[in-house]
Amino acid sequence: MVLPLKAEHASQTEDFESTPKIVKFAVVPKKQEEPDQSPKEELMSFEAAMLPHLDAAHNLARWLLRNEQDAQDVVQEAYLRAFRSFSGFHGTNGRAWLLTIVRNTSYTLLKKNRAVDFTTTFDEEIQATGHESVSPATILEHSEDAELIREAMDELPAEFREILVLRHQEGLSYKEIANIARIPLGTVMSRLARARDKLKEYLAVRMSK
Repeated sequence: MVLPLKAEHASQTEDFESTPKIVKFAVVPKKQEEPDQSPKEELMSFEAAMLPHLDAAHNLARWLLRNEQDAQDVVQEAYLRAFRSFSGFHGTNGRAWLLTIVRNTSYTLLKKNRAVDFTTTFDEEIQATGHESVSPATILEHSEDAELIREAMDELPAEFREILVLRHQEGLSYKEIANIARIPLGTVMSRLARARDKLKEYLAVRMSK
């Protein structure tokens, strides 16, 4: 069954802005029929649980990969992987589960292309304090230029880009981010603080020019 899907990312007043995008993919049932659920019922259950998170999936992939076509390919692959594994999903947080797959699929492509840009060299286990008061609005208060923000974001390492997106665009909790990125809670806090600081540095440099 082919599912044409449209994911429009409207700008958010306190988040990084993104432009409307179109994501199209096909979900093809390949799993064996289970006694208590027909393939059609299984597909309908999957669609109901996972399609509402298409925007979030595309947003994360786009910021990680920094390429629209790659992001669309990754989202398609991630949804196919999610569908194949759906029978094993018994939780209630479908978005976090799906974003974990999107993240892993994105990094697989980055590593394949040798484009992974992990450049964080600080001790991430140091607990960050006093940084949660720095809201996305504070980060962006000196600039209304979406292109400027995008350029600054693109200069950040992948680890920083993803944590800013997950926290400030998708509104995930520290615990959810820790589960998705498979890092300790303290690492989430310190990495987020560093990402915010680095983003503000890039913005300050660009605005000074």
